[in-house]
Amino acid sequence: MIHRRPLLLAGLAAPAAALAAPKAASNAPPVPVPAELWEARFARPEGGELDMAGLRGRWLLINFWATWCAPCVKELPEFNAFAQGQAARGKSGWQVVGLAIDGPTPVRQFLARFTPPLGFPIGLAGLNGAEWARKLGNSAGGLPFTVAVNPSGQRVWAQRGETDRRALEALVLSLG
Repeated sequence: MIHRRPLLLAGLAAPAAALAAPKAASNAPPVPVPAELWEARFARPEGGELDMAGLRGRWLLINFWATWCAPCVKELPEFNAFAQGQAARGKSGWQVVGLAIDGPTPVRQFLARFTPPLGFPIGLAGLNGAEWARKLGNSAGGLPFTVAVNPSGQRVWAQRGETDRRALEALVLSLG
């Protein structure tokens, strides 16, 4: 007698494992970011603008997130800790930027309750943020999505899915 149940369960294990592993990191060769990124300006939740041109020429970590995305919310403290550590390095440190793919009101309400307050700039990208993420390599459209840009304006790393400070520190070390 052949037992089909173990074979059926084994056949389902691989697809289930693939679904449970949302991370997709890219260590592909550097790719220039679209020139229009440096022309972009995003409203900030507290007022004013996040002017991407002012960030050109620095190591930059752009995190696309939303208030309704549980992994995004979970990783925000990790980005905050990373940003604080990098701020201590001055201009030689990485600049973290969060681009919220959400409406202004939910983002403002969320950030008002978030403790400790985020110590890196947040831009209100709205629904256009999904298009920006796509232009920077997120063809699948999932969140969270993070991109590393070198001082020459090239995307040197991208990851879809949750990350943590340890992984971000390892990224810094790997890129020199």
